[in-house]
Amino acid sequence: MRGCCGIALSVALACDVMGCARPQPSRTAVAPPHGGEEVAGISSSRQTPASSDEPAAATSVQSDAIPPSDLEASKTIAPEPWRTAPPDDVAAPPPDARKTLSGLAHRIIVPGHGTEHARPWDRVIVRYAGWTTDGELFDSSTVRAFELPNVIPGWSEAVQLMVVGERRRLWIPEALAFKGRPGTPQGTLVFDIELISIKRLTEAPSVPMDVAAPPRTSKRTKSGLADRVLTKGTGTTHPTSDSRVSVHYAGWTTEGRLFDSSIPRGVPFTIVLSEFLPGWTEGIQLMVEGERTRFWLPEKLTYQGRPNAPKGILVYDIELLSIEPY
Repeated sequence: MRGCCGIALSVALACDVMGCARPQPSRTAVAPPHGGEEVAGISSSRQTPASSDEPAAATSVQSDAIPPSDLEASKTIAPEPWRTAPPDDVAAPPPDARKTLSGLAHRIIVPGHGTEHARPWDRVIVRYAGWTTDGELFDSSTVRAFELPNVIPGWSEAVQLMVVGERRRLWIPEALAFKGRPGTPQGTLVFDIELISIKRLTEAPSVPMDVAAPPRTSKRTKSGLADRVLTKGTGTTHPTSDSRVSVHYAGWTTEGRLFDSSIPRGVPFTIVLSEFLPGWTEGIQLMVEGERTRFWLPEKLTYQGRPNAPKGILVYDIELLSIEPY
């Protein structure tokens, strides 16, 4: 897959997703995913942690390497990338295109044969190509997997309108794409997307009532980290900075946007604490096994203003599943 400006365009904005920041376990791409692995011409990229251990930020289209359970759906798909020549109507949506309230314009190129629609937290396998309105191709793929929370808003909205087998053309306004971020395609972006399959995932966690700011009952450390225990743990020891831990987590901005979560994927996130975000390193050392805690982490303890990563205070719910020496 070809990336724009060296970026594997992740439609997935999981980091805005996811951009990207999953404790880096998260990722997001402009158009398609953030980096990725190709399987029989299938390029995928799921945000990998900012370091490879950081949560991904949702910022691109973002895609994930196709899980083995999803590969069967891709085997009947020709491995050749899609057309790269811009469509005749690339400059502007034609009169027969439909427009949603958000400003997304779209029209069906080939009707699908499916009956179900993806939900906002599901994983999809697609093929796509993306152009600027002057006809410049900035990205295309063969087959790629994406989790919808990790792609740019225009992709997430559009793919939920589609059924399996359908090809649809999108005109995504900048406000639903990269929002003028440096190093990404600017202005309205045009995508042709073919929806190959939908993988049902567990619903993502709901937005906490206190996501906007820590309540008075929360505790605060000298670094500025605030925390509140949601579920007391059963363990008796705390991890150290050198411990390897397995956790489930979900991360939101203070506006309530979920930019990453291990829960829909159903796979715990494992890291060495000293190799992760400072706020995670500090906060998880306060926990014991079995504990669930909500953290409000100031930017200096997370991505520190890094491009393509969530900005400002980030809120994480973390469940500490296990601790092992590194």
